[in-house]
Amino acid sequence: MANTNIDRETLRELADAGNETALDQLADLADAADDLGELSELLDEGSMRAGFLLTRRVAATGDLRELQRISDAGYDEAGDELNRLLKAPADGHRD
Repeated sequence: MANTNIDRETLRELADAGNETALDQLADLADAADDLGELSELLDEGSMRAGFLLTRRVAATGDLRELQRISDAGYDEAGDELNRLLKAPADGHRD
């Protein structure tokens, strides 16, 4: 994929018009900038890419509440990750 150096404002306009690829690119830019606030906003706008990126980051820290919030915002895989983390301690301590 060629990098055309599309500016953030143009991506935002396209995303606001319903372009999912532009929304995904905004999520990638926010992730690269470590801007979790923007990633959360993009998830709230319906970006599943933002949900994926947030889930990856949050799962690494084990933040169960944030995983629940991401799942509630519509990214189902965050719920799967939440359940995996909730089950892990119990599975590891069985006799």
